[in-house]
Amino acid sequence: MATNLILAAVLLLCLVAVAWPFLFYPLILRLLPTRPEQPAGGPLSSASLLFCAYNEADSMAEKLANLAMLRRRHPTLEFLAFDDGSSDGTGDLIERYGDLVTLVRGPGRSGKAHGMKQLAARARGDVLIFTDANVLLDEEAVERLLARYADPQVGGVLGSLHYIGADESATASVGSLYWRLEEKLKDEESRTGNVLGADGSIFSIRRALYPDFPDSVLDDLTVSMAVIFAGRRLIKAKDVIARERLVTARKDEYRRKVRIAARAWHTHRHLAPQLRKMAAIDRFKYGSRKIIRWFGGVIILIGALAAGVLAMRISPMLYLAGALAVAFGVWIGVRSKSGPFAALVDVLIAYAATIQGVARAMSGRTVTTWNPAKSR
Repeated sequence: MATNLILAAVLLLCLVAVAWPFLFYPLILRLLPTRPEQPAGGPLSSASLLFCAYNEADSMAEKLANLAMLRRRHPTLEFLAFDDGSSDGTGDLIERYGDLVTLVRGPGRSGKAHGMKQLAARARGDVLIFTDANVLLDEEAVERLLARYADPQVGGVLGSLHYIGADESATASVGSLYWRLEEKLKDEESRTGNVLGADGSIFSIRRALYPDFPDSVLDDLTVSMAVIFAGRRLIKAKDVIARERLVTARKDEYRRKVRIAARAWHTHRHLAPQLRKMAAIDRFKYGSRKIIRWFGGVIILIGALAAGVLAMRISPMLYLAGALAVAFGVWIGVRSKSGPFAALVDVLIAYAATIQGVARAMSGRTVTTWNPAKSR
């Protein structure tokens, strides 16, 4: 009986831990008081928009047209691009628009973090706006983003990413749902103080806060966290909208998550001394939204083992029925392109990819370069 209670307790703790970032953490955030912005003057007048590209020729025509639209609206907005040794002519396409975009060519494959550092060193704007080569900004995005800097305590501003193509596959559907939850979490974190880190699709910081960092880390997380470490606010603007097409193939999404998780863990190790000095509320946010997710695959595995042993102790038939049900559900999910079983498999794949990436990073392996997903 005592063993069964222990197993049940372990299973319950695992269920709570897996649900924590998506259920309990958001509920706690809603109970926290609002920390309003306090504008004390006009927005900063100058900005530079930076992006890195590798083999993005298929996306570049649309990207350059988007930049041209933004330039017409903001004649002083500076654009800088880093070509990371593309083999499909991406750099040549950008170079044709030399009057619009300043192109920096890398020596070969050196990675996004290295490229962004090169661009930040050349940028002249008071605000650095970071985005990706396949991301498009809405027409009003820049002016709405810069308006947030009227609050002198604001050191960085995130935008809102809207994904395109959520109905094209189960992988895309799960990715879209996950990202909608992420956006809501960031909204609540921003309302209560600081967002705990940005992704590379759309975010900005004051140029004076740009940090130094190694090429093995996630530059977007490292750069955005520098705002919090400097004692400024990192907030999110719902009305600053960027759009990106979802990855639709499981293989592409798996590789992407492994790479991101590996770099995220290197980033965590690099930032550890400063993370320990953050305010208690920010440490709570960081642990709830990041650390628990990084080890979610291990938590799921422990919970599954506890459930299996508990079922076997209660009844071997119960264990057999449960194992067959899980196996059948996974089999259906692997063979399906849509539906709840396919979504469940994609969730499990995401957790497996994340823990694989973290394990790689813990073993000392680094990832500095990236390849765009072919299934976007």
